[in-house]
Amino acid sequence: MDLRPEEISALIKERIKHYEDKIEADDIGRVITVGDGIALAQGLDAAMASELVEFEDGTMGMILNLEEESVGIVILGSDRNIKEGQSVKRTREIAEVKVGDGMLGRVVNALGEPIDGKGPIEGDRYRPIERVAPGVMTRKSVYQPLMTGLKVIDSMIPIGKGQRELIIGDRQTGKTAIAIDAIINQKGKDVLCIYVAIGQKASTVAQLVEKLRQNGAMDYTTVVVATASESAPMLYIAPYAGCAIGEEWMEEGKHVLIVYDDLSKHAVAYRAMSLLLRRPPGREAFPGDVFYLHSRLLERACKLNDDLGGGSITALPIIETQAGDISAYIPTNVISITDGQLFLQTELFNAGIRPAVDSGLSVSRVGSAAQTKAMKSVAKSLKLELAQYAELLSFTQFGSDLDPITQKTIDHGARLQAVLVQPQYAPLTMPLQVASLYAVEHGFMDTIEVERISAFERALHRDMQAKHADLLAAIEEKGVLDDDMVKELEAAITESLNDFALINGA
Repeated sequence: MDLRPEEISALIKERIKHYEDKIEADDIGRVITVGDGIALAQGLDAAMASELVEFEDGTMGMILNLEEESVGIVILGSDRNIKEGQSVKRTREIAEVKVGDGMLGRVVNALGEPIDGKGPIEGDRYRPIERVAPGVMTRKSVYQPLMTGLKVIDSMIPIGKGQRELIIGDRQTGKTAIAIDAIINQKGKDVLCIYVAIGQKASTVAQLVEKLRQNGAMDYTTVVVATASESAPMLYIAPYAGCAIGEEWMEEGKHVLIVYDDLSKHAVAYRAMSLLLRRPPGREAFPGDVFYLHSRLLERACKLNDDLGGGSITALPIIETQAGDISAYIPTNVISITDGQLFLQTELFNAGIRPAVDSGLSVSRVGSAAQTKAMKSVAKSLKLELAQYAELLSFTQFGSDLDPITQKTIDHGARLQAVLVQPQYAPLTMPLQVASLYAVEHGFMDTIEVERISAFERALHRDMQAKHADLLAAIEEKGVLDDDMVKELEAAITESLNDFALINGA
C-alpha cells in the first residue's frame, strides 16, 4: 500500500509526540542493586544531581552519581526493605530542611525532623540544604567580636562574627568543651546558635543537650544530630542542613554561631559513600572532591554587608587529629579553608591547663580587628610573654642557677598561665576578663602563690560585681579603658588584694 507524503509526515509527527510524552513521564526507574546504604537504579534518565527520590517502601534517597546507564542513590534511612527490581520514582525536589524561629530550642535529625518528642516544628518555610556561598561583593570585613567567654581565646586568638575558626586536636583534649562554652556565652547577646553533632553517640548528645538546657542556652540553640548508628548519607547531609537553618537567620540580619562537631567523621562518612559509589579514591583513600566537600560548607559562613542586613554566620568546625598530626589530609584541607585555628595540646590538657590551647600554634587571621580596645590594651603582649615563659621553662630542667630577671620572667609566666586556666561551663564577660588580665599583667598578682591565683581571681570577680558594677557596665558599653576607668580598676584590684590577704592570712 502506497502512503502519500503528508500521511508519512503525520505518522512521524505522531511518533515524535509520543516519544516526547515518554520522556516527560520518565520519572520511574527500577532498582538494579542495593546494599550498604547505596542503590543503583535504571530508567531515571531525566534525574538531577542531589534530587530526592522515593522507593516503594516510602524510604527517601538522594541522587549523587549520574552515569550513562544508571544513577547512584544514597539511601536516607534503612535499606532493609528495598529490593532489586522495585520501583523508585523522582520527586523533582532537591533535599530541603525546615527553617525559621520554630527550630529554636529543638533537637532535629539531618532532615530537619524533630527527634526530641516535643511535637511538630512550627512554620512552613524550607530551604535547600545545598546553596552557593555569598559572593565577595555581598560580604563585609569581619570586625565585630564574638566573645567565647574564654580568656585564652578572647585575649590572644579572638574570633569575629562571620569568621571560620577551626578547633583542632587529639581525642579528649576539650574541643567540644570550647564550642559549648562559646554557645553558653552567647546568652543575652542576640546570637542564635546551631550545634551539629556528626557521628557521636546518642547518649553523648543527650548529655550535651541537657547541659545546654541547664545553662539556659537551649532557648536560642538548635541541635542537629546524625548519630554514629545512622547511615553515612545522614552524616553527610547533617552539616549542610545545619548551615541552611543558620542562613535563614543570617539573611534576616541576625548573627549565628554554628559548630560542626566534627568534620573528621563527616569526611569519613563521605569517603564510605564515595567508595561504595565506585568513585576513584585519591590521597589517603579519600575521593578527589573531599576538599570541595568542606570548602562549599565553610564558605557559606560570612559577614554580609549592610545592604543585605549585616547578618553573619560564624563557623567553629572541629577536626580530630591522630597523635597531633596536623599535616594529615583532612586537617590540612580544613586549615587552608578556615581563618585560623585553635590547636589543643594533649600535654597541656594532662598538665591541668584547660582550655588546653597552645598559644604558639594557634592563630586568628582576623586578629585584633575582632577585639575591643579594652581587651587589646591588656592582651597585646600576652602571646610573647607566654612564648618566653615556655622557652625559659625548658632551661630550668637542667637545674642551673637563674639570674633575677630570668626568674622574674618565669614567675610572671606561671601566674599568667594560671590566670588563663578556666573551668568548663564558666564563660566570663569581657569586662571580668579585662580585670583579670589587667591584674596579672600589671604585677598585682606577683605576691600571690601560683596555686592560689584562681581563688583570688574568683574573689576579685565577686568584689567587682558587688561593688563596681558601674565600672563593668562602662567597660562593656564603651569597649575601652580610659584613664578614669584604669584608676578605678586599679583601686578595685588593690582592695580585693588586701581583703584576700587578710582572709587568707598572707
